[in-house]
Amino acid sequence: MDSVTQTSAAPAAPDWRALLKARGLRVTRQRLAVLSSLHDAGHLMADEIARAIPAVAGPEAAIALPSVYAVLGDLERADLVRKVDLGTGRALFETRVGDNHHHAVCRTCGRVDDVPCAVGHAPCLDPQSTDMRIEVADVVFRGLCHDCATAANTAQPAVGHEDSTMNGVNHD
Repeated sequence: MDSVTQTSAAPAAPDWRALLKARGLRVTRQRLAVLSSLHDAGHLMADEIARAIPAVAGPEAAIALPSVYAVLGDLERADLVRKVDLGTGRALFETRVGDNHHHAVCRTCGRVDDVPCAVGHAPCLDPQSTDMRIEVADVVFRGLCHDCATAANTAQPAVGHEDSTMNGVNHD
């Protein structure tokens, strides 16, 4: 499956049906398929979610890309999904919404890891230069993952990383 990876295993899936109902959303096959696919993978782009759904929910659950975007919009507004803009022109989505965390992106292979916030709550710093009440601080760290750093030191592509990038996003 083409996916942006997350190094830690996903925790057990929440009761998506109960969460959808609690947020005032109807429980639909499409919403459950998007949530399950996204939760299992960690971070995915909308097109990757569309491709992942048949493997997670069965071929009969396939959803067209415009429908995936519509479902993601509903889930984001209900605070069940977080949209992550890494500055690459394409957004990633994740189901990890209950904490303040950031992201580290490998500039070679595009791997994305969750990084805990040093402070643990938003905002991470006191923004004294504005009179706005800051609610979200999106921090993206960029660098090289261990595999790519090792490969750069030996001038060889990391195993599994060759020809796997497109616009800085991993598509392994």
